[in-house]
Amino acid sequence: MPERTVLCFGDSNTYGSVPGEEGGRFGSGVRWPGVLARELGDAWRVIEEGLPGRTTVFDDPTVPHRRGADYLPPCLASHAPLDAVVIFLGTNDLKARFSAGPSDIAAGVGVLAQAAVASRAGISGAAPRVLVLGLPRLGAALEPEFAGAEEKAAELGRYLAEEVAAAGADLLELAGVVTYSEHDGIHLDADGHAAIGAAVAQRLRTMF
Repeated sequence: MPERTVLCFGDSNTYGSVPGEEGGRFGSGVRWPGVLARELGDAWRVIEEGLPGRTTVFDDPTVPHRRGADYLPPCLASHAPLDAVVIFLGTNDLKARFSAGPSDIAAGVGVLAQAAVASRAGISGAAPRVLVLGLPRLGAALEPEFAGAEEKAAELGRYLAEEVAAAGADLLELAGVVTYSEHDGIHLDADGHAAIGAAVAQRLRTMF
């Protein structure tokens, strides 16, 4: 059976930033894409594309080159052919400076899902299968830049389901799977990475 390839496209939680530790990064075996690779075994190749601060469609005035919508198309092309693309974004979009409501954030995720579904980055020029991850529950220790994030996150799920369905992608909600670390409220601890890696592996197996 040919090897399958999956691209994991996300922000600092795909990169593996350590909660509450400036510049810290979990090892490859701890990060959820590494857990995913271990769970799926040798029949799969897992590509990590995590960037701290990455948004869906919003320009961040404090740091450049973070719009996922800009980077995803060339990323898909450079890693093709892909069997699957996993998109895990939206946490940074909750920042107050973007003034984005839950429908806006979900629409941003939808833009990326549509781009992946419409791409010809799959096998033999077809579209890859696309799996969107809904956000984990936020932790309590949120920084002021995330003021109002709890209310947005509480409403995000229903909008996200609509956007993902419209794009023809699959959705895996993580709110019932894991909560972000209490150290900063927005990053995964090692147990969170393990839970997500296992959950994504289980879903991918059902998609192929």
